[in-house]
Formats: sequence, structure tokens, C-alpha cells
Amino acid sequence: MSLEEYQKKRDFVKSPEPKGAISIINKEDVKENEEKVSEPIFVVQEHHSSRLHWDFRLEIGGVLKSWAIPKGVPEEFSVRRLAIPTEDHPIEYADFEGSIPEGMYGAGTVAIWDKGTFILEKEKDNELVFQLKGKRLIGKYGLIKIKLRGKESWLLFKVMGF
Repeated sequence: MSLEEYQKKRDFVKSPEPKGAISIINKEDVKENEEKVSEPIFVVQEHHSSRLHWDFRLEIGGVLKSWAIPKGVPEEFSVRRLAIPTEDHPIEYADFEGSIPEGMYGAGTVAIWDKGTFILEKEKDNELVFQLKGKRLIGKYGLIKIKLRGKESWLLFKVMGF
């Protein structure tokens, strides 16, 4: 639950991205605080970097758990999209839009594509099920961990019946 990897990859003197704070979070404190706070947020950011992709982020454990979605978040049932895990991002990143300078990690333009809240229904090491309540994305979604070419990857899909 640290932002160490996120911060190591960036030069905050040159990049307008939010730095966030490195913290070690006690899981019991997180559960206690989550009960006091309204629903956690999600954000999808369209990222025009070396390759166009969408960054899908869920607020879990005091950070934004993040995945790169090369073909975008599915809006219809029966479509599964590859979701490549990336480093945790600070909560402040949910509001970030702008240009990351050339030569920096993730160089390119970032724009918020959708944002809202979500309800986490199931959380396991290899599976997440949640309801998204955004402007564009509404409904139940799932993320399932898979191995692809020997690397950890996930599949993101919209769940039927919601």
C-alpha cells in the first residue's frame, strides 16, 4: 500500500502529476476509515502516450489501484478487455488532467474519460466484483486475474444481470 514505485518513476520538478504521500497503511485503520467515508471513487483516464490506452483506477486501501486498458473499458456485456496492472497511484491522481512532458515516464496527454463512485462487492487476490456509478460507466463489473505470456494480467468485463 505504498506509493514508492509511483514516485520512483517520476520527476515531480518536471511533471505536473500529483506526488502523493508515501505511507504504510494498517488494514484495520483502512477498514475503520472506509466506514466513516462515503463510497470510494473510480476514474478512467484516456492516456495518449506512446500508445493510446485508458487507465482504470479504483480507490482501495488508501490508493488508486491501477490497470492500463489498451482497448478501453467495455460498456457492453460479453466484451472482455485486457487489463495490465500498473503501480498504485495517489488518490489525488483521480483529478489529474494535463500533459506529462516528453522524456518523462508516461509522457503524453491525460484526460478524465469517466469518474464516479463504486461499491466493492467481492475482493479476492484473483478477483474483484464492483458496481460502478459514473457518468458513462454504470453497472456491475468484474476483474479476474490471469496469466498471459507468463505475466500477471487481468480481464475486465461488464457482468450480466445488473
